[in-house]
Amino acid sequence: MRPNKLFYRFMDNIRNVLALISGERHQRLPYFLTAFIALIVFVLGMKLFVELTRTLETETLAYYDQLVTNYTLSQRNPMLTKYFKLVSDTGDVTGYLIVIILIAIVSTLIFKKWKFILQITSVLVLAFLSNTVLKKLINRARPGIEHLVTVKTLSYPSGHAMSSMAFYGLLIYLVYKSKLKAFMKTALISVLVLLILSIGISRIYLGVHFPSDVVGGFIAGFIWVVLCIFIFNLFEAFRKDSKTGKI
Repeated sequence: MRPNKLFYRFMDNIRNVLALISGERHQRLPYFLTAFIALIVFVLGMKLFVELTRTLETETLAYYDQLVTNYTLSQRNPMLTKYFKLVSDTGDVTGYLIVIILIAIVSTLIFKKWKFILQITSVLVLAFLSNTVLKKLINRARPGIEHLVTVKTLSYPSGHAMSSMAFYGLLIYLVYKSKLKAFMKTALISVLVLLILSIGISRIYLGVHFPSDVVGGFIAGFIWVVLCIFIFNLFEAFRKDSKTGKI
């Protein structure tokens, strides 16, 4: 079953439960309850992020950060360095602009819709802005090792990991809910998952992030993409119900 149909069924179930409890059919209340559930998901996700943040100064986390970093750096070779620099660029501003332009072309010529561009752009902007704020609040310095690329911002959470999880994560969702054939969906989703993981690993490999920076970025990015998917579906359901006269 496609994700949007699952969402509409979820909304109908809320309506049915409210009807059983109150004896009347509520039209707008299910939207408020769904928004409240999205808020709970966001709060729980932020709690997980905060708990990880509290462990940044512990010896245990420092040990595992060092362990993973040492192993990753030990794998450095010219071919891997080229690969990780390339995938790291796809998680930067230029990389996102290229992807957005390509999606804009596909959306305009094939799907005749602009909403996909608005959705992925809004998620990316939210991830970027929140990452900037989180970096300043937490104020963690970069690893004191050789950097294979130039960086000027603070370390935690990884902006590349956070934005890639939010941006490419939403693309995974859009591909999954599309009408593409199963083998095409599987191929595209596999590539996007590999890209997200590669971007995260690249930041450790290039010496500009601790592993915990990447994990924190993935968690924060996942929180944003889940919240935005909830909101996008909520607006879509509200728009359709308004047209059909259900509300």
